[in-house]
Amino acid sequence: MPCSVAMTLPSFSEFSIPSPAFLRAWTVESRRPGRLLRVHYQRLREYKLGQRTEICLEPLQKEENLGPQHVLLRTQMRLPGKRAYALPVDLVWDTARGWTAGSLRHRVADFYSLPVEKIEIAKYLPEKFEWLPVPSWNQQITKRKKKKKQDNLQGAPYHLKDGDTIGIKNLLVEDDDDFSTVRDDIGREKQKAFALGRKKRQEALRVRSSDVPSGAEMPPRPRGPEASLSIHVGSFR
Repeated sequence: MPCSVAMTLPSFSEFSIPSPAFLRAWTVESRRPGRLLRVHYQRLREYKLGQRTEICLEPLQKEENLGPQHVLLRTQMRLPGKRAYALPVDLVWDTARGWTAGSLRHRVADFYSLPVEKIEIAKYLPEKFEWLPVPSWNQQITKRKKKKKQDNLQGAPYHLKDGDTIGIKNLLVEDDDDFSTVRDDIGREKQKAFALGRKKRQEALRVRSSDVPSGAEMPPRPRGPEASLSIHVGSFR
């Protein structure tokens, strides 16, 4: 329904969109696509959106009709020998058989025509400039106590959802544990500098407040200029 409504807007006549199935509608959260409004026939009020919710539209090259069991992921293949990735490619993952790491790894391997044992994948955390590896079944079986929790990618620590970025490493051409990029290095350094600056400001504020004796009287606030006052006496006769 949100895509159908958008196509009725006057400004939308400039675009040659055959039908609402050629559009994706997203809510905007922290300047990024957030929640995917996937059901075309569902009314906007049924999504329980806030009054000031922003919605962005993404045009598609072919029709798309995602069901509740589908997850739309942005996948990026690691460039061998470089700390960089190729352009993102959309991948639709059918979670009907479960949100398991094994299911996702098999879907990614099939999509890129690679042996499942020759790939490593990781979820990108843009707010931290970090990559969270999704372990393989062999890696998980050595940690049986944690396996049950880690194998549901909807839960912690992954919280996988529509629009998340998944980095892919082809072990046939590159075999190391690094998923990060130069941009991630710069982002983390900026975050550290910001945190350090905030800590110094807080320490300086504590020092200034500790310099005031506990029983000392605070200096009186300077008085402003006195305002003139006019009184008018009316006649009540």
